[in-house]
This record gives sequence, structure tokens and C-alpha cells, in this order.
Amino acid sequence: MKTPFPEPTVEAAPQMTEETAVFSSDGTKDGAADGTSVQGRSLGRIAWERLKSDRLALAGGVVVLLLIVVALLAPVLAGLVGQDPETHHEDLINPLFGTPTGSLGGISGDHLLGVEPVNGRDIFARILYGARISLLVGFLSAVVAVVLGTVLGILAGFFGGWVDTVISRVMDGLLAFPQLLFIIALVSVMPNDMLGLTGSSVRVFVMILVIGFFGWPYIGRVVRGQALSLRTREYVEAARSLGAGRFYILFKELLPNLVAPIIVYTTMMIPTNILTEAALSFLGVGVKPPTASWGQMLSRAIDYYDSDPMYMVVPGMAIFITVLAFNLLGDGVRDALDPKGSR
Repeated sequence: MKTPFPEPTVEAAPQMTEETAVFSSDGTKDGAADGTSVQGRSLGRIAWERLKSDRLALAGGVVVLLLIVVALLAPVLAGLVGQDPETHHEDLINPLFGTPTGSLGGISGDHLLGVEPVNGRDIFARILYGARISLLVGFLSAVVAVVLGTVLGILAGFFGGWVDTVISRVMDGLLAFPQLLFIIALVSVMPNDMLGLTGSSVRVFVMILVIGFFGWPYIGRVVRGQALSLRTREYVEAARSLGAGRFYILFKELLPNLVAPIIVYTTMMIPTNILTEAALSFLGVGVKPPTASWGQMLSRAIDYYDSDPMYMVVPGMAIFITVLAFNLLGDGVRDALDPKGSR
């Protein structure tokens, strides 16, 4: 007896060929005809592969690493060219105009970037030592801001209620406060000796604390917003239903998922802090002479930009390259850690 429907036929599964193979985002095959196994990739590896594809971010990262090496090895590098940031070379200064003799601000084989007007100090050595101040203030003030902003932001977002209200109002007040004017007033009245520190060390310490203190509300708002979103996720509810305490949920469930935005915002905060330090030194309330500082060099260069423009160009380019490198790196890190980004 014939059935009204045809007998089902079983078709063989198509073989994976070069034309039908599926490729992953990094260009490697997810499966291969030779039977090789598919290897999974961690989130860190995916982020690193995305970052490697961004040439501008890699270039910024290389420049940042070079700046760190230059700051750490400033005495060695200055010694290699036989110069010191505090040694005067009055014989290289025109006694009538107070400007360096020779072309381009006195650039020569002994003085790679020329010498300063009036006193003849080597600019190359002072740029190297100035990198120490800028990076020290930039990094440490960012650390202060990140620690305060992360702790207070995650507490506000997780607990809510009066805790969120109090912390949010404090952030609003600090964001509306004239930070630069307060730092100028505070640094101007600081004693020369404090906590075992003297001279410029006191001002560097104060700048780190004050810049970091006024910077934490920015990252605090970001962390608070992320914590408000994450506290209602399924894995948080699952941990709570299993009896996990509040601090366990805070530091084991929420904090690991906040690492990416914290890293991104930190890379964006460092160049801003470097510019703030340069502005304070430019206004005369940063580090004290004769300590080298890029902002201080720019301030002195104002009186000589007509007769010795190189004295203004060199520290200005140092600030520009440093800030640009950090911004390029920060943009690349943000794109690499953003799961919704398309590269």
C-alpha cells in the first residue's frame, strides 16, 4: 500500500570547504577541514586584538612608554650628553640681549635643544626632568581620583537611598567648585616644610592631593551610573539569593564588571591632570625654581618669544605630544573594551 506522502530522504551534511568556512573576527577559521579544534578567546584577548588593530592607539601607547622611560632615566639620559639641568652657561648668552648665541636658540652638538635665555641652562636636560614632574602629578592624582571615585561611586549606586543622595550632592558641589582658583589659593599659602617635605616637593604633594580630590566626582558619576545598572542584573540577584553579603557582592560581583570603564576613564584623566599641572606652573603656583617644569618654561618663554621662539616651541611641543599620546591611547582602549563598538 502506497502512502500519500513521499519517503523522507536523509541528505549528507555539507562538507566545510574554503568557500563555506566561517572566519572569526581576527581572520582565523572557526572550523577547518583538517579537523583542528576551535579555541575560545577570553575577553582580555579580544580587547587586545582590537587594540592591536588600532595603529593610532598603538603609536600613542609607544610614546607613553617612551615618556615613562625618559622620566625614570632622566639623570642617565642627561648624563649621556654631558649636561645638567641646573648648570649655567653664561658664555653661550649674548650679554646685550640675554638670548642664546647661534641659530635656533643655541642648538648644537652639546646642547641638542638649545639653552635657556639669560642663564644658559640646557633645555634638553630640563625637558627630561620636567617630564618627571608632569607624569608624577598626572599619574598619582589620577590614582587618588580613581580610588575615591570608585569607592564612593559604587557605594552610591549599590546602596541608593540616603547614601546615594548624600554622595551625589557632594559630587555636585565639587563639580561646581572653582578648582583652579582653590588650588592657586591653597598652594600660595602652603609652608615650605610639611610632613618631612621641603620646597617643590611640598607643592607637588599638594597638587597631587587637590587635583585628585577635585577629580574624583567625574569618575564617581560614571561608576555610580554603572552600579545602578548592574545591581539589578541576574547574577547579582543570584548571589543575593544564595546568601552573599553586601560587600561580597560589591567587590566580587560589581567591581570586576566596572574595571573596563574605570581603565578607560583613567587614561582620559591623566592628560587632563598633566595640563592642570602645566597651567599651575605657568601661573607661578606650581613647582618652585630651579626645579624643571614644562609649564614654568612656557611662562618664562613669554618674554623671549620674539627673539628666541625655540624656547617656547620645545616645552610647548613636549606638552602637546604627551597629551596627544595619552588621548590616542585612551581612545583606543575605550574602543577595545567597548563590546558594542565596531572597528
